[in-house]
Amino acid sequence: MISFPNAKINIGLHVINQREDGFHNIESVFYPTNFCDGLEIVTNKQFNKQYKCQFVSQGLKIAGKAENNLIVKAYNLLDANFGLPPVLVYLNKHIPMGAGLGGGSSDAANALIMLNQLFKLKLTNTRLAEFAAKLGSDCPFFIKNQPAYLFGKGEELSPVKVNLSGYHLVLVHNGSHSNTAMAYQHVQKRGVLKKEESVAFWIKKPVNTWKDNLFNDFENSVFKILPELAYIKQWLYQQGAVYAAMSGSGAALFGLFDKKPLLSGALKAHVVHQQLL
Repeated sequence: MISFPNAKINIGLHVINQREDGFHNIESVFYPTNFCDGLEIVTNKQFNKQYKCQFVSQGLKIAGKAENNLIVKAYNLLDANFGLPPVLVYLNKHIPMGAGLGGGSSDAANALIMLNQLFKLKLTNTRLAEFAAKLGSDCPFFIKNQPAYLFGKGEELSPVKVNLSGYHLVLVHNGSHSNTAMAYQHVQKRGVLKKEESVAFWIKKPVNTWKDNLFNDFENSVFKILPELAYIKQWLYQQGAVYAAMSGSGAALFGLFDKKPLLSGALKAHVVHQQLL
């Protein structure tokens, strides 16, 4: 079985306050893109008894041990509940890590969906989302994979209508890696949020109003540590973007263009994905 786990972008991201459990209350809108990894899962009759889930990857290098990969953790989670047969997993990695695009979360969520189908577990989307939440705050979004307003620590989702049809998306990643813990450590929290300041309010407004009103709170702190990212955002606006922002805690940035852009300059080499929405 093969699937193509896709990346997401954050349209606006507000960090409100820190919770008693150590996480932060945030609000944002997740929007799916067509920038994908490739994932294949097959049953494995000749398996190493020590590893029921054998994991092989190619493409971008993935740091860390295979058993710590979210795909393997997704398998182990369902295996502990349903006693799954052994599997062999192939991942072709295209979505960069540490980019704020949710690639690892998408891989894990798609693994849950595929294992559910492959072994006929008959789990509903609601149940799959519950398992996904055990793997990471971003994972539940990728179960339905539709535009969603998220709040709380990121796992609380509600559908949102965002009309970006006709806009061109440009994703830029120059190889920088933004550490999520670092981003949270230095971010300035908003505290009480007024309705007219919220992502939920501005996401309903025309895209050409977003530039001055819809912000990613991580940009101020991350741009100080990685100033080249601020330059990329400036470059996207110079190329004609009507809205540009960092996705998640970075380090990828995106621009929305109301017509197909004719990109120029050295940063053109760091464009990793373009699509018509």
